[in-house]
Amino acid sequence: MNIKTLTVSEVTNYIKKMLDNDFILSNLSVKGEISNLKYHGSGHIYFTLKDNNGKVNCVMFKSNAVLLDFELEEGMEVLIKGRASIYPATGSFQLYCDEIKKEGLGDLFIKFEKLKEKLSKAGYFDEAYKKPLPKYPAKIGIVTSPTGAAISDIINVSNRRSTLVDLVLYPAKVQGIDAYKEVINGINYFNKKKSVDIIIVGRGGGSIEELWNFNEEELAKAIFNSKIPIISAVGHEIDFTISDFVADVRAATPSQGAEIAVTLSNDIEAKVYDISRILDKKIDNKLKECRSDLSGAERILNIHSPIAKISNSYLELDKLQDRLNFSIKTKIKREKKQIESYNNLLSAHNPINVICKGYAIIEDNEKNLIISKEQLKETINLKICLKDGNVEGNFVPSRHVK
Repeated sequence: MNIKTLTVSEVTNYIKKMLDNDFILSNLSVKGEISNLKYHGSGHIYFTLKDNNGKVNCVMFKSNAVLLDFELEEGMEVLIKGRASIYPATGSFQLYCDEIKKEGLGDLFIKFEKLKEKLSKAGYFDEAYKKPLPKYPAKIGIVTSPTGAAISDIINVSNRRSTLVDLVLYPAKVQGIDAYKEVINGINYFNKKKSVDIIIVGRGGGSIEELWNFNEEELAKAIFNSKIPIISAVGHEIDFTISDFVADVRAATPSQGAEIAVTLSNDIEAKVYDISRILDKKIDNKLKECRSDLSGAERILNIHSPIAKISNSYLELDKLQDRLNFSIKTKIKREKKQIESYNNLLSAHNPINVICKGYAIIEDNEKNLIISKEQLKETINLKICLKDGNVEGNFVPSRHVK
């Protein structure tokens, strides 16, 4: 039996024709929950429709999307009408939606919102409990899959930004049943070892089911209780998990988590240079201040030094000596004038000067001056003082004495 060999495109086109010609698959009405929602710039809408046991990719083209009277949201329960077919370029099975009606919120989305509200009320999201990230970490702990794209992105970004930071990986499952427990173990490991400055937990993008481990309450508590700051880097920019709200910092992607954690080497070098300049300036200013203080102290010391005091004392002594000499000379001049005045006065009243003019001084034995003839009525011994000496003798009164 000969089997015809087909090309890939022939196979996909054959399947597509079979699906397009199937009556049921051409007129489907399917109920499910929206996840991985994306509004494309072209106007087309891409999302995944899922339930507890399965999921299927969906697309609604712009021509039908413009007719929607509401905006699709993650976790929204919807009823779609359309057809199932194959996209030949990728060989993927998907639903082409013509109409979409709201049915309510999906179970996982409701569970997510309930847990978010619970933890919010308990204060798990409060900014007051957010720990600041160190600006210049030496070691960064990473809790993620060792084989996923997340660890590759973190390593590449970190190495590009700086070679001064060490990365330590704690390998953990990030998808599947109880995978969150391994993430918790990683957080506890780094907290026990105290060997890193920051912890990054996360994984690449995915559906709400694939990211659900990061919506577990136990993991949220482990992140909240961590003594080491944690960056949550889960999924893509549009993905939000409970871990993002509890973590100290939320990164839109694992790559952004590395950008937040690792400071650029150039920034560090510039900071070191700036600090060095500031330090040099402060040292120069301090040295100038110390030199000024030293000069001032030296001036004060010179002013109050014993040598200065002695020198000043010599000057004072010289001044005092000059003043004393002046006072003595002045006193001598004044006394000389006084003596001359007294001498002139004495000279004027000196009896000797009178005697020199022919006068004499007569005294009796008792040195009484004889100034009246009445004192010569009796014989007495007289002493006559002349210019050139004294003469003594008895005086006898005569009749001539009257």
